[in-house]
Amino acid sequence: MLPDDGTVVDPVLLGIMSDTHDDIAQTKSAVAWFNNRGVDQVLHAGDFISPFMIDALKDLSAPLTGVFGNNDGDRRLLEQKASALPHLTIGGAFARLDAGGMRIALLHGNDRDLLLTLTRCGTLDLLVHGHTHRPEVRREGSLLVVNPGAVYRQLTGRSTIAVVDTVARSAEIVDL
Repeated sequence: MLPDDGTVVDPVLLGIMSDTHDDIAQTKSAVAWFNNRGVDQVLHAGDFISPFMIDALKDLSAPLTGVFGNNDGDRRLLEQKASALPHLTIGGAFARLDAGGMRIALLHGNDRDLLLTLTRCGTLDLLVHGHTHRPEVRREGSLLVVNPGAVYRQLTGRSTIAVVDTVARSAEIVDL
């Protein structure tokens, strides 16, 4: 795939997760799935909950960028524990990054006005959010919107993640 400037873009697989809610076993299952699939980067859309959840992410092979959700407790300690692992970055309520030629926004999604504004801004290729615990992949014009659902399965009986292929500009929901 060629971006507007004609340069070649390396294929990138993005692993997407959200709402781990202290579910260590399912989070480790997600990490194993991402490692087995060979994703290049993982995005976490918030609600880690407790700092001890960082330990469940330590075996992740790919770098992880995460944001806080509305239920995250000790944010300072979450950031501190993540910073001890060179491949984990967590902080703030919003992240803007580029991967595989895609302009990406990452947020938890509990602020509906912000989510709607980002959906309509016209400057993004991928919008990743969580919060609802309901997996969804949809298009809003050229924007790909991905909610991976929740790793935490107790509310819905379903544990899900997503994977995004930045070359095909497509996403798939995966049941763990």
